[in-house]
Amino acid sequence: MATSDKSAVPKIRSRKGGSAAPLDDTDKQLLNLLQGGFPLVPRPYAELATAAGLTEDEVLARTARLAKDRIIRQVTPIYDTRAFGYGSMLVAAKVDAENPWAPAKIINSHPGVSHNYLRNHEFNMWFTLAVEEDSKLGMQGTLDVLQELTGAESIRQLPTLQLFKIRMDLKMDGDTKSLASAGVAVPPAETERQPYDEFDKKVVRATQGDLPIVSQPFAAAAAEVGISEQALLEHLEGMVDRKLLRRVAAILFHRRAGFSANGMGVWQVDPERIEEIGTRMAAYRGISHCYQRPTYADWKYQLFTMAHGRSKEECDAILDAIHDEVPGIEDRSTLYSSTEFKKIRLLYFTEEFHDWERLHAGV
Repeated sequence: MATSDKSAVPKIRSRKGGSAAPLDDTDKQLLNLLQGGFPLVPRPYAELATAAGLTEDEVLARTARLAKDRIIRQVTPIYDTRAFGYGSMLVAAKVDAENPWAPAKIINSHPGVSHNYLRNHEFNMWFTLAVEEDSKLGMQGTLDVLQELTGAESIRQLPTLQLFKIRMDLKMDGDTKSLASAGVAVPPAETERQPYDEFDKKVVRATQGDLPIVSQPFAAAAAEVGISEQALLEHLEGMVDRKLLRRVAAILFHRRAGFSANGMGVWQVDPERIEEIGTRMAAYRGISHCYQRPTYADWKYQLFTMAHGRSKEECDAILDAIHDEVPGIEDRSTLYSSTEFKKIRLLYFTEEFHDWERLHAGV
């Protein structure tokens, strides 16, 4: 029988009235469009304006306001870490529960740490770590250094064995019922390194990070690369086809946008049906991430799903729906985040990775 972990009570932030800044229906429509995919055209805001029934100037003004109000974190290309050969994994660590900020600061100092959360579990610090292909420390060496620096009692490596979903679109107009319903299932995604060259790296460096909120946001990057705007856009389209670039989209501050809770549902399932069950779980609209990860003697859960909701109750509803509707689940637990220590998009092909290794390991 599946059960929920009630051994710890998470400190879930709630935000009365929803988002941190007032959002009207047009704001919500625009946020859905921006998250769904930013057009790879010279004037993407004009194309979004047509879809929203607005003018380009109105879309630019609203997008700038939503960024100023910290509802939009950034509009940015979302490159694929593994496709560029970076080693990447989820890591769970047991750190001092009385003073988690000290080890969090150390872990956050690594440029390959993009997410770091305190969660209600014996393994209380959960972070994602990426290391470059030519890292002198490598993944294990980096974790050894982090464990020594933080004094972590234990570190558990949870690499992705199968990727079923990685796409966090916060549906601004969806209710709990829609978030807890299944959409169209898709097959597991590619996670292998893909071929790329020095020109691809040059394009990544010029485009990663915040795209300017202007009529022609790709123009400056094209000038930096030394090619026409149209040539840059065609190259980015090719990078999508080559699985290096997932898409360009708006990333939100999910708590300020009204999604104040996230629950990591972990599932023990029939081992003969992992791919079938993972594919079905990934189809739920309220699930942003779904992976298969390894098990250990003290960790029996093979599947991980991230649920995002406007409350703990909404996250529970999404995970309860999966439990009730997907056959083959043997046990379940939910880990809630109480503190967000870090959440960024990785910057690729920078000197920061080498600098960190020289500073902390002398290599």
